[in-house]
Amino acid sequence: MVKDMMENLWSAYEAAAATGGALCARGGDPKSWTAEEWNAGGVSIDTRSLKPGDIFVALRDARDGHEFLKNAFEAGASAALVSRAPEDAPEGAPLLVVGDTLEGLRDLAEAARTRNFGKRVAVTGSAGKTSTKEILRAVLGSAGEVHAADKSFNNHWGVPLTLARLPMRADYGVFEIGMNHAGEITPLTKLVRPHAAIVTTVAAAHLEFFKSVEEIAEAKAEIFSGLAPGGVAVLPFDNDYFPLLKKRAEEAGAASFVSFGEKHGADFQLLDYRAKGAGAELTVKIKGKPRAFFAGVPGRHQATNMLAALAAADAVGVPLDPAIKALGAITPAEGRGARAPIALDDGAAVLIDESYNANPASMAAAIGLLGASHPEPGGRRVAVLGEMLELGPEGPQLHANLSEALVAAKVDRVYAAGQLMRHLWDAIPAAMRGLYADDAVGLVGPVLDAVAPGDIVMVKGSNASKVSAVARALKQSGGKEEQKESLA
Repeated sequence: MVKDMMENLWSAYEAAAATGGALCARGGDPKSWTAEEWNAGGVSIDTRSLKPGDIFVALRDARDGHEFLKNAFEAGASAALVSRAPEDAPEGAPLLVVGDTLEGLRDLAEAARTRNFGKRVAVTGSAGKTSTKEILRAVLGSAGEVHAADKSFNNHWGVPLTLARLPMRADYGVFEIGMNHAGEITPLTKLVRPHAAIVTTVAAAHLEFFKSVEEIAEAKAEIFSGLAPGGVAVLPFDNDYFPLLKKRAEEAGAASFVSFGEKHGADFQLLDYRAKGAGAELTVKIKGKPRAFFAGVPGRHQATNMLAALAAADAVGVPLDPAIKALGAITPAEGRGARAPIALDDGAAVLIDESYNANPASMAAAIGLLGASHPEPGGRRVAVLGEMLELGPEGPQLHANLSEALVAAKVDRVYAAGQLMRHLWDAIPAAMRGLYADDAVGLVGPVLDAVAPGDIVMVKGSNASKVSAVARALKQSGGKEEQKESLA
Protein backbone atom coordinates (compact mmCIF):
# COMPACT_ATOMS: atom_id res chain seq x y z
CA MET A 1 0.00 0.00 0.00
CA VAL A 2 3.00 2.30 -0.24
CA LYS A 3 2.04 4.91 -2.84
CA ASP A 4 3.21 8.17 -4.32
CA MET A 5 1.38 10.64 -2.09
CA MET A 6 3.18 13.85 -3.02
CA GLU A 7 0.45 15.51 -5.14
CA ASN A 8 -0.74 18.83 -3.68
CA LEU A 9 1.27 18.49 -0.51
CA TRP A 10 1.43 22.23 0.21
CA SER A 11 -0.47 25.24 -1.08
CA ALA A 12 1.12 28.68 -0.92
CA TYR A 13 -1.22 29.78 1.87
CA GLU A 14 -0.66 26.60 3.93
CA ALA A 15 3.12 26.95 3.67
CA ALA A 16 2.95 30.63 4.59
CA ALA A 17 0.72 29.93 7.58
CA ALA A 18 3.03 27.13 8.75
CA THR A 19 6.22 29.20 8.52
CA GLY A 20 4.96 32.72 9.16
CA GLY A 21 6.77 33.66 5.97
CA ALA A 22 5.95 36.31 3.37
CA LEU A 23 4.67 35.31 -0.06
CA CYS A 24 6.26 37.41 -2.76
CA ALA A 25 8.23 37.35 -5.98
CA ARG A 26 11.39 39.07 -7.13
CA GLY A 27 10.59 41.60 -9.83
CA GLY A 28 7.79 41.14 -12.33
CA ASP A 29 4.53 42.99 -12.75
CA PRO A 30 2.23 42.32 -9.77
CA LYS A 31 -0.78 43.22 -11.91
CA SER A 32 -0.17 40.31 -14.24
CA TRP A 33 1.19 37.75 -11.79
CA THR A 34 0.00 36.64 -8.35
CA ALA A 35 2.73 35.14 -6.23
CA GLU A 36 0.39 33.38 -3.83
CA GLU A 37 -1.20 31.03 -6.36
CA TRP A 38 0.98 27.95 -6.32
CA ASN A 39 0.77 24.39 -5.08
CA ALA A 40 3.66 22.07 -4.30
CA GLY A 41 3.78 18.31 -4.60
CA GLY A 42 6.93 17.86 -2.51
CA VAL A 43 9.82 19.48 -0.68
CA SER A 44 13.45 19.44 -1.86
CA ILE A 45 16.77 20.77 -0.65
CA ASP A 46 18.82 19.56 -3.65
CA THR A 47 18.30 20.78 -7.21
CA ARG A 48 19.87 17.57 -8.54
CA SER A 49 17.01 15.46 -7.21
CA LEU A 50 14.27 18.11 -7.24
CA LYS A 51 11.06 17.02 -8.96
CA PRO A 52 8.84 19.40 -10.90
CA GLY A 53 6.35 20.94 -8.48
CA ASP A 54 8.58 20.75 -5.39
CA ILE A 55 9.21 23.60 -2.98
CA PHE A 56 12.95 24.24 -3.00
CA VAL A 57 14.33 25.01 0.47
CA ALA A 58 17.51 27.08 0.24
CA LEU A 59 19.43 25.70 3.20
CA ARG A 60 22.83 27.00 4.27
CA ASP A 61 25.10 24.00 4.69
CA ALA A 62 28.31 23.11 2.85
CA ARG A 63 26.97 25.46 0.16
CA ASP A 64 24.38 28.20 0.38
CA GLY A 65 21.21 26.95 -1.29
CA HIS A 66 20.35 30.50 -2.37
CA GLU A 67 23.08 30.12 -5.00
CA PHE A 68 20.97 27.48 -6.73
CA LEU A 69 17.62 29.24 -7.09
CA LYS A 70 18.03 29.52 -10.84
CA ASN A 71 18.75 25.79 -11.09
CA ALA A 72 15.74 25.01 -8.90
CA PHE A 73 13.28 26.90 -11.05
CA GLU A 74 14.82 25.52 -14.23
CA ALA A 75 14.19 22.07 -12.76
CA GLY A 76 10.52 22.95 -12.25
CA ALA A 77 10.30 24.13 -8.63
CA SER A 78 6.86 25.54 -7.79
CA ALA A 79 8.33 27.96 -5.23
CA ALA A 80 11.39 28.52 -3.07
CA LEU A 81 11.68 28.90 0.69
CA VAL A 82 14.36 31.55 1.16
CA SER A 83 15.74 34.02 3.68
CA ARG A 84 16.68 36.49 0.95
CA ALA A 85 16.14 37.00 -2.76
CA PRO A 86 19.47 36.94 -4.62
CA GLU A 87 19.84 39.31 -7.54
CA ASP A 88 20.16 36.41 -9.95
CA ALA A 89 16.88 34.84 -8.80
CA PRO A 90 14.53 34.44 -11.76
CA GLU A 91 12.21 37.39 -12.22
CA GLY A 92 8.69 36.63 -11.07
CA ALA A 93 9.70 33.41 -9.34
CA PRO A 94 7.41 32.67 -6.38
CA LEU A 95 9.24 32.97 -3.06
CA LEU A 96 8.32 32.29 0.55
CA VAL A 97 10.61 34.47 2.65
CA VAL A 98 11.45 33.50 6.24
CA GLY A 99 14.12 34.58 8.72
CA ASP A 100 15.95 31.25 8.66
CA THR A 101 15.34 28.50 6.10
CA LEU A 102 16.21 25.59 8.41
CA GLU A 103 13.73 26.91 10.95
CA GLY A 104 11.25 27.36 8.10
CA LEU A 105 11.73 23.72 7.15
CA ARG A 106 11.16 22.70 10.77
CA ASP A 107 7.98 24.79 10.82
CA LEU A 108 6.73 22.99 7.71
CA ALA A 109 7.57 19.69 9.39
CA GLU A 110 5.64 20.55 12.55
CA ALA A 111 2.62 21.65 10.54
CA ALA A 112 2.75 18.44 8.48
CA ARG A 113 2.75 16.42 11.69
CA THR A 114 -0.16 18.24 13.32
CA ARG A 115 -2.44 17.95 10.28
CA ASN A 116 -1.78 14.20 9.89
CA PHE A 117 -3.72 11.75 12.06
CA GLY A 118 -1.62 8.66 11.32
CA LYS A 119 0.84 6.88 13.59
CA ARG A 120 4.54 7.71 13.66
CA VAL A 121 7.44 5.39 14.45
CA ALA A 122 10.96 6.67 15.13
CA VAL A 123 14.13 4.55 14.99
CA THR A 124 17.60 5.10 16.38
CA GLY A 125 20.49 2.84 17.38
CA SER A 126 24.20 2.21 16.92
CA ALA A 127 23.46 -0.09 13.97
CA GLY A 128 20.48 -1.20 11.93
CA LYS A 129 18.58 2.10 11.76
CA THR A 130 18.11 2.21 8.00
CA SER A 131 17.45 -1.52 7.67
CA THR A 132 14.80 -1.31 10.39
CA LYS A 133 13.28 1.73 8.69
CA GLU A 134 12.91 -0.25 5.47
CA ILE A 135 11.49 -3.26 7.32
CA LEU A 136 8.98 -0.94 8.98
CA ARG A 137 8.03 0.41 5.56
CA ALA A 138 7.08 -3.13 4.57
CA VAL A 139 5.27 -4.27 7.71
CA LEU A 140 3.33 -1.03 8.19
CA GLY A 141 2.56 -1.08 4.49
CA SER A 142 0.57 -4.26 5.07
CA ALA A 143 -2.04 -2.15 6.87
CA GLY A 144 -2.04 1.24 5.18
CA GLU A 145 -0.18 3.99 3.36
CA VAL A 146 3.36 4.56 4.63
CA HIS A 147 5.60 7.59 4.37
CA ALA A 148 9.35 7.14 4.87
CA ALA A 149 12.50 8.66 3.40
CA ASP A 150 14.11 6.80 0.52
CA LYS A 151 17.56 7.57 1.92
CA SER A 152 19.15 7.82 5.38
CA PHE A 153 17.80 11.29 6.08
CA ASN A 154 18.44 11.09 9.82
CA ASN A 155 20.18 14.34 10.81
CA HIS A 156 19.22 17.92 11.72
CA TRP A 157 17.88 18.64 8.24
CA GLY A 158 17.01 15.11 7.09
CA VAL A 159 14.42 14.46 9.80
CA PRO A 160 12.49 17.73 9.29
CA LEU A 161 12.72 17.25 5.52
CA THR A 162 11.16 13.78 5.81
CA LEU A 163 8.46 15.07 8.15
CA ALA A 164 7.71 18.11 5.94
CA ARG A 165 7.01 15.61 3.13
CA LEU A 166 4.47 13.69 5.24
CA PRO A 167 1.16 13.63 3.33
CA MET A 168 -1.96 14.53 5.22
CA ARG A 169 -3.60 11.18 4.49
CA ALA A 170 -0.67 8.87 5.26
CA ASP A 171 -1.58 6.17 7.78
CA TYR A 172 1.98 5.76 9.03
CA GLY A 173 5.22 7.71 9.07
CA VAL A 174 8.66 6.20 9.70
CA PHE A 175 11.55 8.40 10.82
CA GLU A 176 15.19 7.42 11.22
CA ILE A 177 17.04 9.56 13.78
CA GLY A 178 20.82 9.51 14.01
CA MET A 179 23.45 11.32 16.05
CA ASN A 180 27.15 11.55 16.74
CA HIS A 181 26.94 13.96 19.67
CA ALA A 182 24.85 14.09 22.83
CA GLY A 183 21.76 16.29 22.58
CA GLU A 184 21.22 15.85 18.85
CA ILE A 185 18.33 13.39 19.08
CA THR A 186 16.20 15.39 21.54
CA PRO A 187 15.05 18.22 19.22
CA LEU A 188 14.44 15.75 16.38
CA THR A 189 12.29 13.31 18.37
CA LYS A 190 10.33 16.22 19.86
CA LEU A 191 9.65 17.35 16.31
CA VAL A 192 8.47 13.90 15.20
CA ARG A 193 6.52 13.03 18.39
CA PRO A 194 6.53 9.28 17.68
CA HIS A 195 3.85 6.91 18.92
CA ALA A 196 6.51 4.17 19.08
CA ALA A 197 10.26 4.70 19.45
CA ILE A 198 12.82 1.96 18.74
CA VAL A 199 16.41 1.67 19.89
CA THR A 200 17.87 -1.09 17.72
CA THR A 201 21.07 -1.54 19.75
CA VAL A 202 23.71 0.34 21.72
CA ALA A 203 27.34 -0.34 20.82
CA ALA A 204 30.71 1.33 20.30
CA ALA A 205 30.16 3.95 17.61
CA HIS A 206 31.18 7.62 17.44
CA LEU A 207 33.44 7.02 20.45
CA GLU A 208 35.52 9.92 19.19
CA PHE A 209 32.74 12.12 20.61
CA PHE A 210 31.81 10.11 23.72
CA LYS A 211 33.76 9.01 26.78
CA SER A 212 32.04 5.61 26.99
CA VAL A 213 29.41 3.35 25.48
CA GLU A 214 27.18 4.24 28.43
CA GLU A 215 27.22 7.85 27.23
CA ILE A 216 26.13 6.58 23.82
CA ALA A 217 23.25 4.73 25.51
CA GLU A 218 22.21 7.95 27.25
CA ALA A 219 22.26 9.78 23.92
CA LYS A 220 20.18 7.07 22.20
CA ALA A 221 17.68 7.18 25.08
CA GLU A 222 16.90 10.78 24.13
CA ILE A 223 14.51 9.37 21.52
CA PHE A 224 12.00 8.63 24.29
CA SER A 225 11.81 12.30 25.29
CA GLY A 226 9.64 12.98 22.25
CA LEU A 227 7.12 10.16 22.68
CA ALA A 228 3.52 11.18 22.06
CA PRO A 229 1.03 10.60 24.93
CA GLY A 230 0.47 6.85 25.18
CA GLY A 231 3.74 6.21 23.33
CA VAL A 232 5.54 2.87 23.45
CA ALA A 233 9.28 2.29 23.93
CA VAL A 234 10.69 -0.64 21.89
CA LEU A 235 13.89 -1.88 23.54
CA PRO A 236 16.74 -4.34 22.73
CA PHE A 237 16.39 -6.97 25.47
CA ASP A 238 19.81 -8.57 24.85
CA ASN A 239 21.72 -5.32 25.14
CA ASP A 240 23.78 -4.53 28.24
CA TYR A 241 22.10 -1.14 28.41
CA PHE A 242 18.51 -2.43 28.35
CA PRO A 243 17.95 -1.46 32.02
CA LEU A 244 19.26 2.06 31.42
CA LEU A 245 17.15 2.49 28.29
CA LYS A 246 14.03 1.26 30.06
CA LYS A 247 14.65 3.58 33.00
CA ARG A 248 15.10 6.58 30.71
CA ALA A 249 11.97 5.67 28.75
CA GLU A 250 10.01 5.40 31.99
CA GLU A 251 11.33 8.78 33.13
CA ALA A 252 10.32 10.27 29.77
CA GLY A 253 6.74 9.11 30.30
CA ALA A 254 6.51 6.06 28.05
CA ALA A 255 3.09 4.47 28.55
CA SER A 256 4.43 0.96 28.02
CA PHE A 257 7.49 -1.04 27.00
CA VAL A 258 8.04 -3.92 24.60
CA SER A 259 11.30 -5.81 24.14
CA PHE A 260 12.91 -7.83 21.36
CA GLY A 261 15.95 -10.10 21.16
CA GLU A 262 17.19 -13.67 21.49
CA LYS A 263 17.27 -14.03 25.26
CA HIS A 264 14.46 -15.69 27.17
CA GLY A 265 12.11 -13.04 28.47
CA ALA A 266 11.97 -10.85 25.37
CA ASP A 267 8.40 -10.07 24.29
CA PHE A 268 9.42 -10.65 20.66
CA GLN A 269 12.03 -13.41 20.87
CA LEU A 270 14.10 -15.07 18.15
CA LEU A 271 14.14 -18.81 18.88
CA ASP A 272 15.83 -20.17 15.76
CA TYR A 273 17.53 -18.78 12.67
CA ARG A 274 18.35 -20.80 9.55
CA ALA A 275 19.78 -19.29 6.38
CA LYS A 276 17.77 -20.26 3.31
CA GLY A 277 18.85 -19.04 -0.13
CA ALA A 278 18.86 -15.27 -0.20
CA GLY A 279 16.72 -15.15 2.96
CA ALA A 280 16.15 -17.06 6.18
CA GLU A 281 13.67 -19.26 8.01
CA LEU A 282 12.83 -17.81 11.41
CA THR A 283 11.16 -19.31 14.44
CA VAL A 284 10.08 -16.69 16.92
CA LYS A 285 7.96 -16.31 20.01
CA ILE A 286 5.69 -13.29 20.05
CA LYS A 287 4.15 -12.48 23.40
CA GLY A 288 4.44 -16.12 24.43
CA LYS A 289 3.19 -17.70 21.19
CA PRO A 290 5.55 -19.45 18.70
CA ARG A 291 5.51 -18.44 15.02
CA ALA A 292 7.56 -19.62 12.04
CA PHE A 293 8.00 -17.71 8.78
CA PHE A 294 10.33 -16.92 5.89
CA ALA A 295 12.17 -13.60 5.78
CA GLY A 296 13.49 -12.17 2.53
CA VAL A 297 16.59 -10.65 4.17
CA PRO A 298 19.33 -12.87 5.66
CA GLY A 299 21.33 -12.32 8.85
CA ARG A 300 20.64 -12.85 12.55
CA HIS A 301 21.03 -9.13 13.09
CA GLN A 302 18.35 -8.52 10.48
CA ALA A 303 16.12 -11.05 12.22
CA THR A 304 16.27 -8.99 15.42
CA ASN A 305 15.64 -5.82 13.39
CA MET A 306 12.51 -7.53 12.06
CA LEU A 307 11.36 -8.33 15.57
CA ALA A 308 11.87 -4.69 16.55
CA ALA A 309 9.76 -3.62 13.57
CA LEU A 310 7.04 -6.14 14.37
CA ALA A 311 6.99 -4.95 17.99
CA ALA A 312 6.57 -1.34 16.89
CA ALA A 313 3.93 -2.28 14.31
CA ASP A 314 1.98 -4.17 16.95
CA ALA A 315 2.30 -1.17 19.28
CA VAL A 316 0.62 1.13 16.74
CA GLY A 317 -2.19 -1.31 15.98
CA VAL A 318 -1.00 -3.18 12.88
CA PRO A 319 -2.31 -6.80 12.67
CA LEU A 320 0.63 -9.21 13.00
CA ASP A 321 -0.40 -11.82 10.41
CA PRO A 322 -0.15 -9.54 7.33
CA ALA A 323 2.88 -7.80 8.85
CA ILE A 324 4.72 -11.13 9.17
CA LYS A 325 3.70 -12.11 5.64
CA ALA A 326 5.21 -8.85 4.35
CA LEU A 327 8.62 -9.87 5.71
CA GLY A 328 8.86 -12.62 3.13
CA ALA A 329 8.83 -10.12 0.27
CA ILE A 330 11.45 -7.65 1.48
CA THR A 331 14.95 -7.52 0.00
CA PRO A 332 18.20 -6.04 1.35
CA ALA A 333 18.92 -2.42 0.47
CA GLU A 334 22.00 -1.52 -1.56
CA GLY A 335 25.10 -1.56 0.61
CA ARG A 336 23.24 -3.28 3.45
CA GLY A 337 23.48 -6.97 2.64
CA ALA A 338 22.23 -7.03 -0.94
CA ARG A 339 23.59 -9.96 -2.93
CA ALA A 340 24.81 -9.79 -6.51
CA PRO A 341 26.53 -12.23 -8.88
CA ILE A 342 30.20 -11.71 -9.69
CA ALA A 343 30.91 -12.68 -13.29
CA LEU A 344 34.26 -14.41 -13.73
CA ASP A 345 36.04 -15.72 -16.82
CA ASP A 346 35.61 -19.29 -15.63
CA GLY A 347 32.42 -19.18 -13.58
CA ALA A 348 30.73 -16.99 -10.98
CA ALA A 349 30.95 -15.95 -7.34
CA VAL A 350 28.57 -14.06 -5.03
CA LEU A 351 28.94 -10.58 -3.57
CA ILE A 352 27.39 -9.59 -0.24
CA ASP A 353 27.44 -5.80 -0.39
CA GLU A 354 27.58 -4.43 3.18
CA SER A 355 29.62 -1.42 2.11
CA TYR A 356 27.29 1.27 3.53
CA ASN A 357 29.18 2.45 6.60
CA ALA A 358 30.45 0.43 9.56
CA ASN A 359 31.06 0.37 13.28
CA PRO A 360 32.12 -2.57 15.46
CA ALA A 361 28.54 -3.79 15.95
CA SER A 362 27.54 -3.69 12.30
CA MET A 363 30.92 -5.08 11.24
CA ALA A 364 30.52 -8.08 13.55
CA ALA A 365 26.99 -8.61 12.24
CA ALA A 366 28.19 -8.54 8.63
CA ILE A 367 30.98 -11.01 9.41
CA GLY A 368 28.36 -13.24 11.05
CA LEU A 369 26.25 -13.02 7.91
CA LEU A 370 29.24 -14.15 5.85
CA GLY A 371 29.82 -17.01 8.27
CA ALA A 372 26.21 -18.16 7.91
CA SER A 373 26.53 -18.17 4.11
CA HIS A 374 27.51 -21.36 2.32
CA PRO A 375 29.98 -21.14 -0.58
CA GLU A 376 29.68 -23.53 -3.50
CA PRO A 377 31.92 -26.63 -3.36
CA GLY A 378 35.52 -25.43 -3.57
CA GLY A 379 34.50 -21.86 -2.82
CA ARG A 380 35.69 -19.67 0.06
CA ARG A 381 34.38 -17.03 2.43
CA VAL A 382 36.23 -13.80 1.59
CA ALA A 383 36.00 -10.61 3.64
CA VAL A 384 37.03 -7.25 2.14
CA LEU A 385 37.20 -4.75 4.99
CA GLY A 386 37.74 -1.00 5.13
CA GLU A 387 38.54 0.78 8.38
CA MET A 388 35.93 1.98 10.87
CA LEU A 389 36.15 5.66 11.77
CA GLU A 390 35.10 7.97 14.66
CA LEU A 391 36.13 5.42 17.29
CA GLY A 392 38.60 7.60 19.19
CA PRO A 393 41.50 6.11 21.19
CA GLU A 394 39.86 2.68 21.27
CA GLY A 395 39.88 2.43 17.48
CA PRO A 396 43.00 0.25 17.13
CA GLN A 397 41.81 -2.30 19.70
CA LEU A 398 38.26 -2.37 18.31
CA HIS A 399 39.68 -3.22 14.90
CA ALA A 400 41.93 -5.94 16.31
CA ASN A 401 38.99 -7.44 18.21
CA LEU A 402 37.24 -8.29 14.95
CA SER A 403 39.69 -11.17 14.51
CA GLU A 404 37.59 -13.31 16.87
CA ALA A 405 34.47 -12.83 14.74
CA LEU A 406 36.41 -13.67 11.56
CA VAL A 407 37.75 -16.89 13.07
CA ALA A 408 34.31 -17.85 14.42
CA ALA A 409 32.78 -17.25 10.98
CA LYS A 410 35.42 -19.50 9.37
CA VAL A 411 36.47 -16.78 6.94
CA ASP A 412 39.12 -18.07 4.53
CA ARG A 413 40.63 -14.81 3.26
CA VAL A 414 40.71 -11.23 4.50
CA TYR A 415 41.57 -8.21 2.36
CA ALA A 416 41.98 -5.08 4.51
CA ALA A 417 42.50 -1.40 3.76
CA GLY A 418 43.30 1.66 5.85
CA GLN A 419 45.62 2.51 8.68
CA LEU A 420 43.31 1.27 11.45
CA MET A 421 42.74 -2.03 9.66
CA ARG A 422 46.45 -2.73 10.06
CA HIS A 423 45.66 -3.64 13.67
CA LEU A 424 43.21 -6.31 12.53
CA TRP A 425 45.65 -7.51 9.89
CA ASP A 426 48.28 -8.12 12.56
CA ALA A 427 45.74 -9.94 14.79
CA ILE A 428 44.31 -12.48 12.31
CA PRO A 429 45.94 -15.86 11.61
CA ALA A 430 48.56 -15.77 8.86
CA ALA A 431 46.62 -18.31 6.80
CA MET A 432 43.68 -15.92 6.65
CA ARG A 433 45.65 -13.02 5.19
CA GLY A 434 44.91 -12.12 1.60
CA LEU A 435 46.31 -8.60 1.22
CA TYR A 436 46.62 -5.38 3.19
CA ALA A 437 46.60 -2.02 1.35
CA ASP A 438 46.91 1.56 2.52
CA ASP A 439 43.61 2.42 0.85
CA ALA A 440 40.61 0.61 -0.63
CA VAL A 441 41.50 1.49 -4.21
CA GLY A 442 44.63 -0.60 -3.76
CA LEU A 443 42.45 -3.65 -3.14
CA VAL A 444 40.35 -3.47 -6.31
CA GLY A 445 42.76 -5.21 -8.70
CA PRO A 446 44.04 -7.83 -6.23
CA VAL A 447 40.52 -8.77 -5.14
CA LEU A 448 39.36 -9.11 -8.74
CA ASP A 449 42.36 -11.35 -9.39
CA ALA A 450 41.77 -13.45 -6.29
CA VAL A 451 38.04 -14.12 -6.49
CA ALA A 452 37.36 -17.64 -7.72
CA PRO A 453 34.22 -19.52 -8.79
CA GLY A 454 32.07 -20.51 -5.83
CA ASP A 455 33.44 -17.80 -3.50
CA ILE A 456 31.23 -15.58 -1.36
CA VAL A 457 32.76 -12.11 -0.97
CA MET A 458 31.53 -9.71 1.71
CA VAL A 459 32.56 -6.03 1.51
CA LYS A 460 32.23 -3.77 4.58
CA GLY A 461 33.70 -0.51 5.88
CA SER A 462 32.97 3.09 6.84
CA ASN A 463 31.80 5.29 3.99
CA ALA A 464 34.99 7.35 4.22
CA SER A 465 37.10 4.21 3.77
CA LYS A 466 35.80 4.07 0.17
CA VAL A 467 35.70 0.28 0.28
CA SER A 468 32.48 0.56 -1.74
CA ALA A 469 34.82 0.94 -4.75
CA VAL A 470 35.61 -2.76 -4.41
CA ALA A 471 31.92 -3.66 -4.30
CA ARG A 472 31.23 -1.58 -7.40
CA ALA A 473 34.10 -3.20 -9.30
CA LEU A 474 32.86 -6.69 -8.40
CA LYS A 475 29.29 -5.85 -9.47
CA GLN A 476 30.48 -4.45 -12.78
CA SER A 477 32.77 -7.38 -13.44
CA GLY A 478 32.35 -8.95 -16.83
CA GLY A 479 35.27 -11.24 -16.20
CA LYS A 480 38.62 -10.34 -14.65
CA GLU A 481 40.46 -9.33 -17.78
CA GLU A 482 37.64 -7.15 -19.07
CA GLN A 483 37.21 -5.48 -15.67
CA LYS A 484 40.92 -4.77 -15.25
CA GLU A 485 40.99 -3.17 -18.68
CA SER A 486 38.07 -0.91 -17.72
CA LEU A 487 39.93 0.20 -14.61
CA ALA A 488 43.18 0.93 -16.44
